[in-house]
Amino acid sequence: MSEGPPASDRETTHGLGVLLELLDLEPIDRDLFRGTNPGEGGRVFGGQVASQALRGAANTVEVDHHVNSLHAYFLRPGRPGRSILYSVDRIRDGTSFTTRRVVAVQQGEAILNLEASFHKEEPGPEHQLVSIADMPDPDALPRRSDHGRRRHGRPIDGREVDVPAPSTRRTWLRADGVLPDDPALHACVLTYASDMGAVGAAARPVAGAGRMMRASLDHTMWFHRPARADEWLLYDLESVVVSRGRGVARGAMFTRSGVQVVSVTQEALLRPVSERRPPPVPST
Repeated sequence: MSEGPPASDRETTHGLGVLLELLDLEPIDRDLFRGTNPGEGGRVFGGQVASQALRGAANTVEVDHHVNSLHAYFLRPGRPGRSILYSVDRIRDGTSFTTRRVVAVQQGEAILNLEASFHKEEPGPEHQLVSIADMPDPDALPRRSDHGRRRHGRPIDGREVDVPAPSTRRTWLRADGVLPDDPALHACVLTYASDMGAVGAAARPVAGAGRMMRASLDHTMWFHRPARADEWLLYDLESVVVSRGRGVARGAMFTRSGVQVVSVTQEALLRPVSERRPPPVPST
């Protein structure tokens, strides 16, 4: 498989430029940041809130420590057009590992809680369970017109790969333009992109069960090796289990040479519309 043109030969699209502005948080006080939020849609995209929270955490960490994992709980839907405050708690500053907790607050209510671990790079043995081979060249695949699209543009370029298993989804993805050489920023963009398609992948085996209320509940990522978000990565997703109105999707991101750089697990709300609870009866 050819490696294609280098990232430096591509222009940064308007959509990616807007995402970079969203990740440029405004410092309000020590460990307190404000994130802007486009006024569009019915709710804020969960990947945006998680990526902004990770950016806030990274802003308080020494530069030689890089994110190795995160776990985010989506607590309430964010409201478009209203800024979000990110409060960072410095849980631990260690020699090898640094830990942060971030609470995203909008209009006085927590909408997301994220914990992130940062690790100082060190040598060690290498192993991975799965290898990806014989995948079609992403540059030869059509762009998905809807992948990652927001009213302000599309920050992520996605190319769908046909797979035989009904519970699996594979997509080539990369930032739709060039990113600065900032490892924390690349991790934030991958966090943003990782929330695209996970809910749908979890629901795919039960797609014939009727209309469902879908939403991300919690999201976990492990960053195994350095990766550029503006170079092609294959995002492989599969549905693990669906039960009791929830589903779990498991995913991994691979470089074009088959090296696994990220693992993802997401639990999604998959509630049949017919089983939604009725509104509470007002007390008299």
